[in-house]
Amino acid sequence: MIAAQLLVPIAGMALEEAALHYAIARVPVFPCVPGGKRPLLDHGFHEASADVEDVTRWWRRWPTANIGIPTGPASGLEVVDVDVKGAEPRGPASWQRATRAGLLIGWAAHVVTPSGGLHAYHPAAEGEQRSWASGNAQLDFRGSGGYVVAPPSRIVVDGRAAVYRLLEVSSEAAAPVDAARLRDFLDPHPLRTFNPGRPFQGTVQERAERLAKWLHRQSEGQRNQGLFWASCRLIDEGVDYQDALQALGPVAEEIGLPPREILRTIQSAYRTSEPAATARPSVERSSRPWSPRSGGPPHRGQAPA
Repeated sequence: MIAAQLLVPIAGMALEEAALHYAIARVPVFPCVPGGKRPLLDHGFHEASADVEDVTRWWRRWPTANIGIPTGPASGLEVVDVDVKGAEPRGPASWQRATRAGLLIGWAAHVVTPSGGLHAYHPAAEGEQRSWASGNAQLDFRGSGGYVVAPPSRIVVDGRAAVYRLLEVSSEAAAPVDAARLRDFLDPHPLRTFNPGRPFQGTVQERAERLAKWLHRQSEGQRNQGLFWASCRLIDEGVDYQDALQALGPVAEEIGLPPREILRTIQSAYRTSEPAATARPSVERSSRPWSPRSGGPPHRGQAPA
């Protein structure tokens, strides 16, 4: 379903009614805490459903729950999120620059967020596009592995409840965002801040510790990509999977990356590295694996804005 057709009827609906509207349109939803963005279900957006019985049961239990929609192939929707937080927000300027460059055409609907930011809804691309966040540009992309809080959900801002509301729909043909091009435009060299000035010296552990310290300094929007890059550097240094996990896992969790995302990112680096990496120990062969703190971070998945 086109995002505009999905969102136009929402105005004036109660949250339960709106959740059912999405489900009937075959868009999976899940409940989030009333007045907030955190999923109420144990597995977050991974449990999203378009089954009317599921949705009815959830909103009967939590009638004031906000509505979360997983982005990417699950819903057929991708969202560009323009942030306006801070004394001098950079999101609007980043949005304008990317629009002038022709990278943000094809939006189907614009939704105003409770903080005054913007969600631009696009149809999902045919191939998977992973969610990412650009802390420098204050402009994020919600695709696979992410979710958004959808109208008519309410968020408490400065002690007052404000609503996600449809601002406008486009009269032009909708088209997906090229998320890779957009990210490269916003952060053309996001990981070049690592510059040791001289080749690594010392033990493998000392090399790993230097990368871990560098990762700790990365901004919020660069942390996942930074973890992948640091993992690749350890591969280049001949560090096996378990040593990389032991060195980078704790600091990645400390800076707020979800435990599952940490494991997935480091595994991805080793799986996509040169063939020599395949000879390194697997997770099951570890005698001292890193494991996340009990309970993990307070959020699950890619946090929406």
